[in-house]
Amino acid sequence: MDRVVADPERGHPVAVFGTAAGRLEERLYAPSRTRGAAFAVLAVAPVAAAGALADAGRCRAFAVTATATWAVVGGAMLGREAAAMADALEAGDLAEARRRLPHLCGRDPSGLDADALARATVESVAENTSDAVVAPLLWGALLGPAGLLGYRAVNTLDAMVGHRSARYERFGWAAARLDDVANWAPARLTALLVAAAAPVVGGDPRRAWRARARYGDRHPSPNAGQCESAFAGALDIRLGGRNVYGGRVEHRPELGDGRAPRVRDIRRAVRLARAVNAGAALVAAAAAWATAERLRPVSGEAR
Repeated sequence: MDRVVADPERGHPVAVFGTAAGRLEERLYAPSRTRGAAFAVLAVAPVAAAGALADAGRCRAFAVTATATWAVVGGAMLGREAAAMADALEAGDLAEARRRLPHLCGRDPSGLDADALARATVESVAENTSDAVVAPLLWGALLGPAGLLGYRAVNTLDAMVGHRSARYERFGWAAARLDDVANWAPARLTALLVAAAAPVVGGDPRRAWRARARYGDRHPSPNAGQCESAFAGALDIRLGGRNVYGGRVEHRPELGDGRAPRVRDIRRAVRLARAVNAGAALVAAAAAWATAERLRPVSGEAR
Protein backbone atom coordinates (compact mmCIF):
# COMPACT_ATOMS: atom_id res chain seq x y z
CA MET A 1 0.00 0.00 0.00
CA ASP A 2 2.88 2.38 0.75
CA ARG A 3 4.22 1.84 -2.76
CA VAL A 4 0.92 2.20 -4.65
CA VAL A 5 -1.27 4.53 -2.53
CA ALA A 6 0.26 8.00 -2.41
CA ASP A 7 0.13 10.02 0.78
CA PRO A 8 -2.64 12.64 0.71
CA GLU A 9 -1.49 16.24 0.38
CA ARG A 10 -3.75 17.21 3.28
CA GLY A 11 -5.11 15.32 6.25
CA HIS A 12 -2.42 12.65 6.52
CA PRO A 13 -2.80 10.92 9.91
CA VAL A 14 0.79 11.72 10.91
CA ALA A 15 0.29 15.39 10.03
CA VAL A 16 -2.95 15.44 12.02
CA PHE A 17 -1.11 13.98 15.00
CA GLY A 18 1.66 16.54 14.62
CA THR A 19 -0.86 19.38 14.67
CA ALA A 20 -2.52 18.01 17.80
CA ALA A 21 0.86 17.48 19.48
CA GLY A 22 1.81 21.05 18.63
CA ARG A 23 -1.29 22.36 20.37
CA LEU A 24 -0.55 20.19 23.40
CA GLU A 25 2.99 21.56 23.46
CA GLU A 26 1.62 25.12 23.55
CA ARG A 27 -0.34 24.25 26.70
CA LEU A 28 2.39 22.32 28.50
CA TYR A 29 5.65 23.93 27.42
CA ALA A 30 8.16 24.98 30.05
CA PRO A 31 11.95 24.54 30.05
CA SER A 32 11.50 21.51 32.31
CA ARG A 33 12.22 17.81 31.88
CA THR A 34 9.17 16.99 34.00
CA ARG A 35 6.90 18.99 31.71
CA GLY A 36 8.55 17.40 28.70
CA ALA A 37 8.01 13.90 30.08
CA ALA A 38 4.34 14.67 30.74
CA PHE A 39 4.02 15.98 27.20
CA ALA A 40 5.51 12.78 25.75
CA VAL A 41 3.21 10.51 27.79
CA LEU A 42 0.07 12.52 27.06
CA ALA A 43 0.86 12.63 23.34
CA VAL A 44 1.85 8.98 22.84
CA ALA A 45 -0.38 7.03 25.23
CA PRO A 46 -3.76 7.89 23.63
CA VAL A 47 -2.47 7.02 20.17
CA ALA A 48 -1.11 3.64 21.25
CA ALA A 49 -4.30 2.95 23.22
CA ALA A 50 -6.43 3.76 20.19
CA GLY A 51 -4.45 1.25 18.14
CA ALA A 52 -4.90 -1.42 20.80
CA LEU A 53 -8.65 -0.81 21.04
CA ALA A 54 -9.05 -0.96 17.27
CA ASP A 55 -7.26 -4.31 17.11
CA ALA A 56 -10.25 -6.58 17.72
CA GLY A 57 -11.74 -9.33 15.56
CA ARG A 58 -9.82 -11.11 12.81
CA CYS A 59 -11.20 -9.33 9.73
CA ARG A 60 -11.38 -5.94 11.35
CA ALA A 61 -7.92 -6.36 12.85
CA PHE A 62 -6.52 -7.11 9.39
CA ALA A 63 -8.01 -3.93 7.96
CA VAL A 64 -6.90 -1.84 10.93
CA THR A 65 -3.36 -3.23 10.75
CA ALA A 66 -3.14 -2.66 7.00
CA THR A 67 -4.40 0.92 7.28
CA ALA A 68 -2.16 1.71 10.25
CA THR A 69 0.86 0.28 8.41
CA TRP A 70 0.13 2.43 5.36
CA ALA A 71 -0.23 5.51 7.57
CA VAL A 72 3.06 5.11 9.44
CA VAL A 73 5.43 3.56 6.86
CA GLY A 74 7.18 6.13 4.69
CA GLY A 75 9.62 4.21 2.52
CA ALA A 76 7.99 5.13 -0.78
CA MET A 77 7.92 8.84 0.02
CA LEU A 78 11.57 8.70 1.12
CA GLY A 79 12.54 7.03 -2.14
CA ARG A 80 10.59 9.55 -4.22
CA GLU A 81 12.18 12.52 -2.46
CA ALA A 82 15.67 11.10 -2.88
CA ALA A 83 14.99 10.35 -6.56
CA ALA A 84 13.77 13.91 -7.07
CA MET A 85 17.02 15.16 -5.54
CA ALA A 86 18.98 12.93 -7.91
CA ASP A 87 16.96 14.28 -10.87
CA ALA A 88 17.78 17.88 -9.93
CA LEU A 89 21.47 17.23 -9.37
CA GLU A 90 21.85 15.19 -12.54
CA ALA A 91 20.27 18.09 -14.45
CA GLY A 92 22.73 20.51 -12.84
CA ASP A 93 19.92 22.42 -11.11
CA LEU A 94 21.55 23.28 -7.77
CA ALA A 95 18.81 25.76 -6.86
CA GLU A 96 16.11 23.10 -7.13
CA ALA A 97 18.24 20.57 -5.26
CA ARG A 98 18.81 23.03 -2.43
CA ARG A 99 15.08 23.79 -2.33
CA ARG A 100 14.28 20.10 -1.98
CA LEU A 101 16.79 19.24 0.73
CA PRO A 102 14.52 20.32 3.64
CA HIS A 103 12.13 17.55 2.54
CA LEU A 104 14.85 15.10 3.58
CA CYS A 105 16.78 16.64 6.47
CA GLY A 106 17.11 19.75 8.58
CA ARG A 107 20.54 21.03 7.56
CA ASP A 108 21.08 24.37 5.84
CA PRO A 109 21.37 23.76 2.07
CA SER A 110 22.44 27.26 1.02
CA GLY A 111 26.20 26.62 0.96
CA LEU A 112 26.16 23.01 -0.23
CA ASP A 113 27.52 21.94 -3.61
CA ALA A 114 26.32 18.92 -5.58
CA ASP A 115 28.48 16.37 -3.74
CA ALA A 116 27.55 17.78 -0.32
CA LEU A 117 23.87 17.60 -1.26
CA ALA A 118 24.44 14.01 -2.37
CA ARG A 119 26.02 13.17 1.00
CA ALA A 120 23.12 14.74 2.88
CA THR A 121 20.65 12.75 0.79
CA VAL A 122 22.42 9.43 1.24
CA GLU A 123 22.68 10.00 5.00
CA SER A 124 18.97 10.81 5.15
CA VAL A 125 18.06 7.69 3.18
CA ALA A 126 20.22 5.57 5.49
CA GLU A 127 18.83 6.92 8.76
CA ASN A 128 15.22 7.18 7.63
CA THR A 129 15.13 3.68 6.17
CA SER A 130 15.22 2.58 9.79
CA ASP A 131 12.91 5.29 11.15
CA ALA A 132 10.34 5.21 8.35
CA VAL A 133 10.23 1.51 7.49
CA VAL A 134 12.14 -0.99 9.60
CA ALA A 135 11.17 0.37 13.02
CA PRO A 136 7.41 0.70 12.45
CA LEU A 137 7.27 -2.73 10.81
CA LEU A 138 9.15 -4.33 13.69
CA TRP A 139 6.99 -2.68 16.37
CA GLY A 140 3.88 -3.54 14.37
CA ALA A 141 4.93 -7.18 14.14
CA LEU A 142 5.40 -7.35 17.90
CA LEU A 143 2.48 -5.23 19.13
CA GLY A 144 0.09 -4.82 16.20
CA PRO A 145 -1.60 -1.46 15.55
CA ALA A 146 -0.62 -0.22 19.02
CA GLY A 147 3.04 -0.73 18.11
CA LEU A 148 2.64 0.85 14.68
CA LEU A 149 0.85 3.97 15.88
CA GLY A 150 2.74 4.27 19.16
CA TYR A 151 6.11 4.11 17.41
CA ARG A 152 5.15 6.72 14.83
CA ALA A 153 3.92 9.03 17.61
CA VAL A 154 7.24 8.65 19.45
CA ASN A 155 9.29 9.28 16.31
CA THR A 156 7.20 12.29 15.33
CA LEU A 157 7.62 13.85 18.77
CA ASP A 158 11.38 13.41 18.49
CA ALA A 159 11.35 15.24 15.15
CA MET A 160 9.30 18.05 16.72
CA VAL A 161 11.01 18.61 20.07
CA GLY A 162 13.89 16.15 20.36
CA HIS A 163 16.61 18.28 18.79
CA ARG A 164 19.14 20.21 20.85
CA SER A 165 18.21 23.88 20.94
CA ALA A 166 17.70 26.51 23.61
CA ARG A 167 13.96 25.84 23.60
CA TYR A 168 14.03 22.03 23.63
CA GLU A 169 17.23 21.16 25.51
CA ARG A 170 15.17 20.20 28.59
CA PHE A 171 11.58 20.00 27.36
CA GLY A 172 12.48 17.63 24.50
CA TRP A 173 14.77 15.39 26.55
CA ALA A 174 12.13 12.73 27.33
CA ALA A 175 10.90 12.54 23.72
CA ALA A 176 14.47 12.17 22.44
CA ARG A 177 15.36 9.45 24.93
CA LEU A 178 12.10 7.58 24.23
CA ASP A 179 12.91 7.66 20.52
CA ASP A 180 16.43 6.35 21.23
CA VAL A 181 14.96 3.38 23.10
CA ALA A 182 12.30 2.69 20.45
CA ASN A 183 14.90 2.69 17.66
CA TRP A 184 17.69 0.74 19.35
CA ALA A 185 16.74 -2.71 18.02
CA PRO A 186 15.37 -1.50 14.63
CA ALA A 187 18.58 0.40 13.87
CA ARG A 188 20.68 -2.70 14.43
CA LEU A 189 18.28 -4.83 12.40
CA THR A 190 18.56 -2.23 9.63
CA ALA A 191 22.35 -2.53 9.66
CA LEU A 192 22.08 -6.32 9.42
CA LEU A 193 19.64 -6.07 6.50
CA VAL A 194 21.89 -3.52 4.76
CA ALA A 195 24.82 -5.91 4.99
CA ALA A 196 22.71 -8.76 3.62
CA ALA A 197 21.44 -6.60 0.74
CA ALA A 198 24.83 -5.07 -0.16
CA PRO A 199 25.23 -7.20 -3.34
CA VAL A 200 22.18 -5.41 -4.80
CA VAL A 201 24.42 -2.34 -5.29
CA GLY A 202 27.62 -4.29 -5.99
CA GLY A 203 28.70 -4.11 -2.37
CA ASP A 204 30.33 -6.61 -0.05
CA PRO A 205 28.27 -7.78 2.97
CA ARG A 206 31.42 -8.28 5.04
CA ARG A 207 32.65 -4.76 4.29
CA ALA A 208 29.26 -3.32 5.27
CA TRP A 209 29.22 -5.23 8.55
CA ARG A 210 32.83 -4.30 9.35
CA ALA A 211 32.01 -0.64 8.74
CA ARG A 212 29.08 -0.89 11.15
CA ALA A 213 31.27 -2.56 13.76
CA ARG A 214 34.06 -0.01 13.38
CA TYR A 215 32.11 3.23 12.97
CA GLY A 216 28.59 2.60 14.23
CA ASP A 217 29.23 3.96 17.72
CA ARG A 218 31.07 7.11 16.58
CA HIS A 219 27.92 8.97 15.56
CA PRO A 220 26.33 11.33 18.14
CA SER A 221 23.12 9.30 17.83
CA PRO A 222 23.20 5.80 19.37
CA ASN A 223 21.13 4.54 16.44
CA ALA A 224 21.73 6.65 13.31
CA GLY A 225 25.39 5.67 13.23
CA GLN A 226 24.49 1.99 12.94
CA CYS A 227 22.49 2.62 9.77
CA GLU A 228 24.75 5.23 8.18
CA SER A 229 27.95 3.26 8.72
CA ALA A 230 26.39 0.10 7.26
CA PHE A 231 25.19 2.06 4.21
CA ALA A 232 28.66 3.58 3.86
CA GLY A 233 30.26 0.14 3.89
CA ALA A 234 27.73 -1.35 1.46
CA LEU A 235 28.14 1.56 -0.98
CA ASP A 236 31.92 1.79 -0.37
CA ILE A 237 31.72 5.50 0.43
CA ARG A 238 32.48 7.75 3.40
CA LEU A 239 29.72 9.64 5.21
CA GLY A 240 29.86 12.29 7.94
CA GLY A 241 31.66 15.61 8.13
CA ARG A 242 30.65 19.23 8.60
CA ASN A 243 26.93 19.97 8.84
CA VAL A 244 25.17 23.31 9.37
CA TYR A 245 21.79 23.49 11.10
CA GLY A 246 20.27 26.97 11.21
CA GLY A 247 23.61 28.64 11.84
CA ARG A 248 24.79 25.93 14.25
CA VAL A 249 27.79 23.95 12.95
CA GLU A 250 28.34 20.29 13.81
CA HIS A 251 31.41 18.29 12.87
CA ARG A 252 30.26 14.67 12.58
CA PRO A 253 32.80 11.82 12.67
CA GLU A 254 33.48 10.25 9.29
CA LEU A 255 31.89 6.85 8.78
CA GLY A 256 33.33 4.37 6.30
CA ASP A 257 36.61 3.86 4.46
CA GLY A 258 35.53 4.61 0.89
CA ARG A 259 35.53 7.71 -1.28
CA ALA A 260 33.35 10.78 -0.74
CA PRO A 261 29.74 10.38 -1.96
CA ARG A 262 28.82 11.55 -5.43
CA VAL A 263 25.54 12.29 -7.13
CA ARG A 264 25.27 8.82 -8.65
CA ASP A 265 25.35 7.29 -5.17
CA ILE A 266 21.88 8.66 -4.42
CA ARG A 267 20.17 6.18 -6.73
CA ARG A 268 22.37 3.38 -5.41
CA ALA A 269 21.29 4.27 -1.88
CA VAL A 270 17.63 4.21 -2.94
CA ARG A 271 18.05 0.75 -4.51
CA LEU A 272 19.72 -0.49 -1.34
CA ALA A 273 16.97 1.00 0.82
CA ARG A 274 14.28 -0.72 -1.23
CA ALA A 275 16.01 -4.06 -0.77
CA VAL A 276 16.21 -3.41 2.97
CA ASN A 277 12.51 -2.49 3.00
CA ALA A 278 11.65 -5.83 1.40
CA GLY A 279 13.82 -7.69 3.89
CA ALA A 280 12.20 -5.83 6.78
CA ALA A 281 8.75 -6.80 5.52
CA LEU A 282 9.77 -10.47 5.49
CA VAL A 283 11.28 -10.24 8.98
CA ALA A 284 8.16 -8.48 10.29
CA ALA A 285 5.88 -11.09 8.73
CA ALA A 286 7.91 -13.90 10.30
CA ALA A 287 7.91 -12.16 13.69
CA ALA A 288 4.16 -11.56 13.54
CA TRP A 289 3.53 -15.20 12.60
CA ALA A 290 5.77 -16.45 15.41
CA THR A 291 4.01 -14.18 17.91
CA ALA A 292 0.60 -15.38 16.75
CA GLU A 293 1.70 -19.01 17.06
CA ARG A 294 2.81 -18.48 20.65
CA LEU A 295 -0.53 -16.90 21.52
CA ARG A 296 -2.64 -19.50 19.70
CA PRO A 297 -4.87 -21.40 22.18
CA VAL A 298 -4.52 -25.16 22.50
CA SER A 299 -7.06 -27.30 20.64
CA GLY A 300 -10.50 -27.15 22.22
CA GLU A 301 -9.70 -24.13 24.37
CA ALA A 302 -11.81 -21.01 23.89
CA ARG A 303 -9.98 -18.20 22.14
